[in-house]
Amino acid sequence: MPFERLRDKHVDKLFQAVLSLETMDECYAFFEDLCTIGEIKSLAQRLAVAEMLQQGLTYHQIEEETGASTATISRVKRCLYYGADGYVTVLKRLQQEQTNHWRQGGDGDKTYD
Repeated sequence: MPFERLRDKHVDKLFQAVLSLETMDECYAFFEDLCTIGEIKSLAQRLAVAEMLQQGLTYHQIEEETGASTATISRVKRCLYYGADGYVTVLKRLQQEQTNHWRQGGDGDKTYD
């Protein structure tokens, strides 16, 4: 598998820690302690780029909306279409959560405390 180069006991423990988080506030607290604000923003930007690529937006539109460089957009695109399907899995699940929220009468807008 492609992620075998990444896998070790420390990375496993990190991912177990992420999977143990139960609320948005817990996620914010953990990632604030773990990463710099810039690192978190960079990760969030990459996810936004992947979502926009999946929606068919152009590099120019994505760059305007996110501030991502064309190099970042290209890397995300390569991972989105030829990677380990991590982006695909997450984007599908996020879309499903949003669809379920709408079906339950939600307005699609989430607020975070």
